[in-house]
Amino acid sequence: MSQKINIAIVGLGFGAEFIPIYQRHPHANMYAICQRNVEKLNAIGDAFNIDVRYSDYDELLKDPNIDAVHINSPIPNHAEQTLKALRAGKHVACTVPMATSVEDCMEIVKTCKETGKKYMMMETVVYAREFLFVKELYEKGELGKVQFLKASHQQDMDGWPDYWPGLPPMHYATHCVGPVAGLLRLEAEYVSCFGSGTIREELAKIHNSPFAVESAHIKFKDSDLSAYVYRSLFDVARQYRESFEVYGSKKSFEWPLIEGEEAVIHTAKKEEHEIPERVVTPDYAHLLPEEIQAFTTRGVYDVEENTHLSFTQGAGHGGSHPHLAHEFLMALVEDRDPFPNAAQSANWTSVGILAHESAMQGGKIMYLPDFNA
Repeated sequence: MSQKINIAIVGLGFGAEFIPIYQRHPHANMYAICQRNVEKLNAIGDAFNIDVRYSDYDELLKDPNIDAVHINSPIPNHAEQTLKALRAGKHVACTVPMATSVEDCMEIVKTCKETGKKYMMMETVVYAREFLFVKELYEKGELGKVQFLKASHQQDMDGWPDYWPGLPPMHYATHCVGPVAGLLRLEAEYVSCFGSGTIREELAKIHNSPFAVESAHIKFKDSDLSAYVYRSLFDVARQYRESFEVYGSKKSFEWPLIEGEEAVIHTAKKEEHEIPERVVTPDYAHLLPEEIQAFTTRGVYDVEENTHLSFTQGAGHGGSHPHLAHEFLMALVEDRDPFPNAAQSANWTSVGILAHESAMQGGKIMYLPDFNA
């Protein structure tokens, strides 16, 4: 497998985190960057020695040398930019969420089928070391029968720019939907969600979304399992937490309550005081090519003033960035679907979109479309 994929990164805030990963990956050529702000475009291009630079996304898509685009633009642009890239014959990796409407999710899945191009939503949690640890326990049979899954994403978004103020909590839900669906590769069938509390009026009126917290139950298709997820963005006192918990018949895994503490494994049929045990979650750099293993434990920005807020507040996303880039590249090299693929990404994203609709209607059950049809 000597093939090298020409990658273009679109959006150079959080997106710049991935530049040196692609530069070092044995199957990637970090070919081009795109940013509307020309000054920033040139500063990043100079810092990372990237010659091909675009300030216009449409111009970038005309470049025949580009095999794939990695989109890191603001949420409202994801669907439009993804569809343009697919129709221009490019494979797409896109930061979360896939889109802001179920219709756009469906359109992206349909366009992938029509064009034969690959799509991967770059969901960090399903490549975080905590998730990989639980996945390993599950695959070894140590959890026993999985009985229940739970996840949360709580974050104080005050002071974030542009489209963030007042955003409905479940419109940015993939960090907690992804792991509960992804562990057993389950497909959400329907969702019911309740809103709780209220945010400040000046925030609530932006999206006509009043709730401080939205909590949802997800029922999975062709499974006896359901999951519980909850989200908050404003006016809730809580340290940043993206948590994922799984309860099995033999062992269960619980995320630490406070950043920096150790996770807990509960083992059935022990003496009561021996059931819980704190565990250090191992790193999974060994799953990656040697050239990019270092990126599971450090960010790209080594200068303090350049550190992106999503990385510092998000605790480095559990070392997931090199795993995401590696999965996308290998899917292209091996001509297979990445995980998550377009249909899975659409399912996870639509859970959040429909959960918010459910909350606005007092918990009404909302069915998801079949994206695999």
